Amino acid sequence: MRRFLLLLASLAGFSLAQFYPPEVFGLSFKEEGGAWVYEGEGFRLVYVPGVGWAEPQRSDLPPPKGGLSLELLKALGYFKAPEARLRLRAETGYMRLVFDLPAPYPKTPEEGGYPGRLVLSLPFFLPDLLTATLPIPFKARLLPERTELALEAPPGRLYRYRLFPLANPDRLVLDLYYLTPEQNEPLAEGVRYREVWGFAPEPIRVYLVEAKRGALRPVGTPGRRALGKDLAPGALAVLNGGYFDPKTGTPIGLWVQDGVTVSYPYGRTALLWNDWDFTLGFPRYEAVVRSGEKMVQVGLNLLPARYTAYTIPGSVGRPGEEVALVKGDRVQAFCVAPCLLLEGDWALAYPKGSPPFPLDPGQALSLYGRLEPPFRFALEGGPLLVKEGRYAFTPREENFNDPRPLQAQAPQAGVALFKDGRLWLFATDPTTPPALARALEGLEVWQALRMDGGGSVQLWAKGTLRYGPTPIRPIVSALALFGP
Repeated sequence: MRRFLLLLASLAGFSLAQFYPPEVFGLSFKEEGGAWVYEGEGFRLVYVPGVGWAEPQRSDLPPPKGGLSLELLKALGYFKAPEARLRLRAETGYMRLVFDLPAPYPKTPEEGGYPGRLVLSLPFFLPDLLTATLPIPFKARLLPERTELALEAPPGRLYRYRLFPLANPDRLVLDLYYLTPEQNEPLAEGVRYREVWGFAPEPIRVYLVEAKRGALRPVGTPGRRALGKDLAPGALAVLNGGYFDPKTGTPIGLWVQDGVTVSYPYGRTALLWNDWDFTLGFPRYEAVVRSGEKMVQVGLNLLPARYTAYTIPGSVGRPGEEVALVKGDRVQAFCVAPCLLLEGDWALAYPKGSPPFPLDPGQALSLYGRLEPPFRFALEGGPLLVKEGRYAFTPREENFNDPRPLQAQAPQAGVALFKDGRLWLFATDPTTPPALARALEGLEVWQALRMDGGGSVQLWAKGTLRYGPTPIRPIVSALALFGP
């Protein structure tokens, strides 16, 4: 009686089963002498309509109904791989499949990118894939020793995937990104607008103007703010420049325009160039303060010395120092450090009671500087992202002592150099600077420097905004690329 009830329960399960084309299980179908024959991977089933199963000769198996059921093949021991269960999370352009495993995943993590179609072979029996609803077209084949998952990206899209195991409990994670196509648009001879994908390992969309030749110039006016396109009318491309004081519009960092120092170094990496010869590095800047015939060499801003000149509004000087506050070329007042420096003024800090020469209110005092070796153009940013093809993000070496802005997800902008002489002016979707550095390293950039980020980011090409957050923020400086 008990055996009879078990048989009824088994038949009830078969009656509720779904039937699938034999190809789903890696089997072929043919009619042979009036029989239906299913074969594949050393497996053979034969059913004779109106008679029953010839192979295997079992009366408790239901007939095929336009295909084969999963339950039928399981009952026959067709599947040898260990069974795993599926969980799914999907967002726009992204899908995560998590497989709960009965044992550790036997292979190493893998990742890659492909256009169009992606096929993965997983060493598990994954029946949930037959009833899963995924956000993109897919096909699953349940084979004796593995499951094959074939995914079709939407037209024109690219795939990027990561497959990696997790332990305690054992899981296998498939992260799949189906990405919009990259773009390539000529702007002028040797200059083009592009949109490419970098990976860190999450995808980062990079919007860029790539140039093999042309004239790159820093543009803008200290204390005045405007949109990038208005700072350089007629430019092929404009990218936001370096940092500035948000209250006063005072540029922060070195800015050299055709050999003339517009702003003094702050102490971070700068882009330095003559014609189409670019380099990234810390500016070697020699500064002196002069009073009459007397001169003394000084440090600048975040590169202090015994005597230090400050040119950026805010708190200046170190404990134990005195500060001479200067407007134009006349000493206005003295204070004990730290002191507040106002916009348009500069200051000379020195050990308390030990000025480099006698100083009095109203006395003439001038600040001079020289870049060594001389460059016609320079614009400071920071931090450095890539050096000689390798990740080089070390912000503390450039006096970025507050890590929070560099850990936040925000739009990024920068300059990238290649060994073959190409230049990128680029902006990106929100990410972090360290992730950006990894992505640029993967794009085979030779050197890369971050410029101002967040709300200042804007990339223009022929007067059209190609990337920038809303609303677009007026900026003080920019890098403008003009035609060859």
